[in-house]
Amino acid sequence: MEILRAEHLTKTYGKDENIVAALDDVSLSIEKGEFVAIIGASGSGKSTLLHLLGGVDRPTSGSVFIDGKDIFKQTDEQLSIFRRREIGLVYQFFNLIPVLTVVENITMPVLLDHRKVNQERLNELLNILSLSERRDFFPNQISGGQQQRVAIGRALINAPTILLADEPTGNLDSKNSQEVVELLKYSNTKYNQTTILITHDENVALQAKRIITIKDGKIQHDEVIRK
Repeated sequence: MEILRAEHLTKTYGKDENIVAALDDVSLSIEKGEFVAIIGASGSGKSTLLHLLGGVDRPTSGSVFIDGKDIFKQTDEQLSIFRRREIGLVYQFFNLIPVLTVVENITMPVLLDHRKVNQERLNELLNILSLSERRDFFPNQISGGQQQRVAIGRALINAPTILLADEPTGNLDSKNSQEVVELLKYSNTKYNQTTILITHDENVALQAKRIITIKDGKIQHDEVIRK
């Protein structure tokens, strides 16, 4: 079942003779539960594509449909709420709030919505992420790998429709990088979590089920490597 569809996505910057196309007429479809890696050189447009798919930025033209809904027909406020509830975002830089504990950072999206935290899901995530014994620690009291796990927990706490990860292993050593990828794969399998991963690391990309290659703002290759 299709969960995400992009139609003729274009993103340009500047104008007239100085116009630059970061993304150039990209269309794609992603099924529910897919684990997709998007690869490409620096400046290829892969992060721009990810941000448009997640509604973080608006395209110059084109549409993104998530679960059949055209997300860019919403107001900025509606889109902000939609992102918080339906899109999980993980970045290379963990973006944790230093004065909040592990649990407070993970549950922040729920609290911003003025909703009650699902304690069963929280405890399950803490266990999966091996953070149960660090739940009351602050970011500066845990390792980089653990901080990235907190960021993954924050992205998953709302059980989002889609998880988007932008170079989530970029700041980690090889051991922690592999652990983060294994967590993303586990989430994909356990929760049938649709996952889209941006990476420049071919070894990371090869652990996805489908690889999309971006070059000069266009899709060059789109290949399913395993079912």
